[in-house]
Amino acid sequence: MGFGVSELLILLLIVALLFGTKKLRNMGGDLGSAVKSFRSAITDKDEKEELTDANDSSPQGEVIEGKVESSNEESSKN
Repeated sequence: MGFGVSELLILLLIVALLFGTKKLRNMGGDLGSAVKSFRSAITDKDEKEELTDANDSSPQGEVIEGKVESSNEESSKN
Protein backbone atom coordinates (compact mmCIF):
# COMPACT_ATOMS: atom_id res chain seq x y z
CA MET A 1 0.00 0.00 0.00
CA GLY A 2 3.04 2.27 -0.51
CA PHE A 3 3.70 4.81 -3.18
CA GLY A 4 4.42 3.59 -6.67
CA VAL A 5 6.59 5.21 -9.29
CA SER A 6 3.69 6.97 -10.99
CA GLU A 7 2.44 8.47 -7.71
CA LEU A 8 5.92 9.75 -6.88
CA LEU A 9 6.27 11.35 -10.32
CA ILE A 10 2.92 13.09 -9.94
CA LEU A 11 3.91 14.32 -6.49
CA LEU A 12 7.24 15.61 -7.84
CA LEU A 13 5.44 17.43 -10.65
CA ILE A 14 3.06 19.11 -8.20
CA VAL A 15 5.95 20.18 -5.94
CA ALA A 16 7.85 21.56 -8.96
CA LEU A 17 4.80 23.55 -10.03
CA LEU A 18 4.27 24.97 -6.54
CA PHE A 19 7.83 25.98 -5.76
CA GLY A 20 9.48 26.31 -9.15
CA THR A 21 12.56 24.45 -10.31
CA LYS A 22 14.99 27.25 -9.41
CA LYS A 23 13.83 27.35 -5.80
CA LEU A 24 13.94 23.54 -5.58
CA ARG A 25 17.52 23.58 -6.87
CA ASN A 26 18.50 26.16 -4.25
CA MET A 27 16.80 24.16 -1.49
CA GLY A 28 18.63 21.02 -2.62
CA GLY A 29 21.97 22.82 -2.52
CA ASP A 30 21.23 24.23 0.93
CA LEU A 31 20.22 20.79 2.18
CA GLY A 32 23.43 19.28 0.79
CA SER A 33 25.53 21.95 2.50
CA ALA A 34 23.76 21.33 5.80
CA VAL A 35 24.35 17.57 5.60
CA LYS A 36 28.03 18.11 4.73
CA SER A 37 28.47 20.51 7.64
CA PHE A 38 26.72 18.10 10.02
CA ARG A 39 28.95 15.21 8.96
CA SER A 40 32.13 17.25 9.40
CA ALA A 41 30.99 18.40 12.85
CA ILE A 42 30.40 14.80 13.91
CA THR A 43 33.81 13.74 12.56
CA ASP A 44 35.55 16.61 14.37
CA LYS A 45 33.79 15.73 17.62
CA ASP A 46 34.85 12.07 17.32
CA GLU A 47 38.47 13.09 16.68
CA LYS A 48 38.49 15.40 19.71
CA GLU A 49 37.05 12.64 21.92
CA GLU A 50 39.76 10.24 20.74
CA LEU A 51 42.45 12.79 21.59
CA THR A 52 41.06 13.44 25.08
CA ASP A 53 40.62 9.70 25.70
CA ALA A 54 44.27 9.13 24.76
CA ASN A 55 45.41 11.89 27.13
CA ASP A 56 43.24 10.62 30.00
CA SER A 57 44.58 7.07 29.80
CA SER A 58 48.14 8.05 30.80
CA PRO A 59 49.06 7.14 34.39
CA GLN A 60 48.82 10.03 36.83
CA GLY A 61 50.92 8.57 39.65
CA GLU A 62 51.57 5.50 41.75
CA VAL A 63 49.80 4.23 44.86
CA ILE A 64 52.33 3.29 47.53
CA GLU A 65 51.06 2.17 50.95
CA GLY A 66 47.72 3.89 50.43
CA LYS A 67 49.28 7.21 49.42
CA VAL A 68 49.24 8.74 45.98
CA GLU A 69 52.55 10.07 44.77
CA SER A 70 52.88 11.73 41.41
CA SER A 71 55.61 10.82 38.99
CA ASN A 72 57.13 14.31 39.25
CA GLU A 73 57.68 14.01 43.00
CA GLU A 74 59.44 10.66 42.59
CA SER A 75 61.88 11.96 40.01
CA SER A 76 62.77 14.95 42.22
CA LYS A 77 63.47 12.61 45.16
CA ASN A 78 66.08 10.61 43.17
